[in-house]
Amino acid sequence: MGKRVWMALLLSVVLLTTAALSGCGNGSSEKTKVTIGEVTRSLFYAPQYVALAKGFFKDEGLDVELTTTAGGDKTMTALLSGVIDVALVGSETSIYVYQQGADDPVINFAQLTQTDGTFLVARKADDGFDWNKLKGTVFLGQRKGGMPQMAGEFALKKHGIDPHNDLELIQNIDFANISAAYASGTGEYVQLFEPTASIFEKEGKGHVVASFGVESGHLPYTVFMTKQSFIKKNKTTVQKFTNAVHKAQLWVAENNAETIADAVLPYFDNVDRDILISSIDRYKQQGSYASDPIIDEAEWNNLLDVMTTAGELKARTEHKAIVDNTFAEKSIESVK
Repeated sequence: MGKRVWMALLLSVVLLTTAALSGCGNGSSEKTKVTIGEVTRSLFYAPQYVALAKGFFKDEGLDVELTTTAGGDKTMTALLSGVIDVALVGSETSIYVYQQGADDPVINFAQLTQTDGTFLVARKADDGFDWNKLKGTVFLGQRKGGMPQMAGEFALKKHGIDPHNDLELIQNIDFANISAAYASGTGEYVQLFEPTASIFEKEGKGHVVASFGVESGHLPYTVFMTKQSFIKKNKTTVQKFTNAVHKAQLWVAENNAETIADAVLPYFDNVDRDILISSIDRYKQQGSYASDPIIDEAEWNNLLDVMTTAGELKARTEHKAIVDNTFAEKSIESVK
């Protein structure tokens, strides 16, 4: 009888241990892996890092891997080739793919930023800056056809400056090397994202004199997007992803720059905390972070205007053609 009791107890332990191990295995297998390719590492994308740091993706059952694919062209290539699942990049890239007649178009499903994220940086501080001072200068611009360059040209033309005739415009430097080129002496003015702009100010390499985000208005500047085929096969995953993004957007809206900086610090371990704070504050002050993931049609039309002004559109791509707001709309209801 004693032997039977011990055998029963031993069997119970084995069963409980197996169940526990099985439970651990099921817990990890339930996490759906999603790989994001971000066009650059910038505090412009603070809500994305908040979603990672605060566990909002994990709360939705997602195991998100983040990789930086410098430049819009490289990011889109990674998405189309299946190296990444979701791209965080300018909406203009999805328009280019659509206009090429893609069988599997890229769909914009969650907006992250709603203004341009670059600042005009000069060699010297200029509190009384006037845009006309740019005429006749050497301007280190961004990649032709990319959102920073198009938004920059839109702002320049708004102030009566023809970027291709009134400036000596340099556009042959790779996106990842623009800041290094300026630091080494190329150009009198340059467009820079944060935190690079603030770092340059601190090191005396340049000074922010204007914001292209303020000048170019609201537009779907940086958006999470993926292939139409991925959405059809993974609607639940895309919904969970969008829910996490919206939670992060609300968290960023509710907290100050110092608190946000502390949350995203692990993603900028080579940047001083005070630089993080000033960069985030700049973006918050000018309303760069979208308050929700919806890609507004009016903002989309402003994007098309910017692209038309830059001469980069074959035809205006309708909002409904490559924008799907259903996940964003559901996320708003879900988070409520």
